[in-house]
Amino acid sequence: KLNIYLLFLPDFTHATMKVNQTILKEFILVGFSLYPHVQRFLFVAFFALYLLTLAGNLAILGLTWVDRSLHTPMYLFLRALSFSETCYTLTIIPKMLADLLTGNRSISVTGCGLQMCFFLGLGGTNCIILTLMGYDRFLAICNPLRYPLLMTNAVCEKLVVSAWAGGFFVSLIETALIFRGSFCNPNLIHHFFCHMRAVVRLSCLESNLSELIVTVISVSGLTGTFLLIIITYVFILSTVFRIPSAEGKQKAFSTCASHLTVVIVHFGFAAIVYLKPEASGGDDTLIAVPYTVITPFLSPLIFSLRNRDMKNAFRKLLAKRSFLNT
Repeated sequence: KLNIYLLFLPDFTHATMKVNQTILKEFILVGFSLYPHVQRFLFVAFFALYLLTLAGNLAILGLTWVDRSLHTPMYLFLRALSFSETCYTLTIIPKMLADLLTGNRSISVTGCGLQMCFFLGLGGTNCIILTLMGYDRFLAICNPLRYPLLMTNAVCEKLVVSAWAGGFFVSLIETALIFRGSFCNPNLIHHFFCHMRAVVRLSCLESNLSELIVTVISVSGLTGTFLLIIITYVFILSTVFRIPSAEGKQKAFSTCASHLTVVIVHFGFAAIVYLKPEASGGDDTLIAVPYTVITPFLSPLIFSLRNRDMKNAFRKLLAKRSFLNT
């Protein structure tokens, strides 16, 4: 009996010490405080990227709303993606910029939970919308005759609503798993936002199982949507290669080039964050920058510069404004 008691004593003592610690009401986001000499530079760089990101997404939202020729499912999906990415950046970057500028890196537990919920929900929504955009291109190229019947604006709107519902359904599950208990000292989150892996490790409860579950959910969602996009492009490419004329092939490729580029950037940077093994080392703060700051900046840039319809709509808007001013 004595041996059995001694066997379980360390675990019992560890659990007791953890429960006896002070229950936290706020966290400290360590973030870029590890790089004190480049705080001003990081603020200027991230602020500039944020303004350009907002300008790009707002331009897409405005053009797809004003130009009636862009009131098609393809551009309705693009408008939905731009709106989702605008909200996505609002959950992370303003707080990060304020922390860089003021040095006040505290965030309440409630605020942390809300930030995580919206970050995960909007990130999931972006993945689903990108998948729906791939499905839209699949129908347009592989089923061109039935496309107007299968993909109407009403169907597109319902799919976008489903994307938001799906993204936030998963987000609420993950956030509830992480915040179901209280948190113990130390209250340091080694990140510039409330990243789920960094927060779950501060739980007073056993965190290994929760961390495994939320990681599996996130990775499954990420890989699942990416595989669906890959499958759609396998069918798209097989159809494109059967088009006899070179002009037809080029036209089909041009309609997919922007979307495919954004998919590679989006899922590539996301994979670095979520598929990185725990024992691989590296600074999670720096690794997350491309996914949270650079990807939202590149997405509207790619869709604007590589899309002929968007550029034509922009030229028409400029010509209209210059005509009204004369």
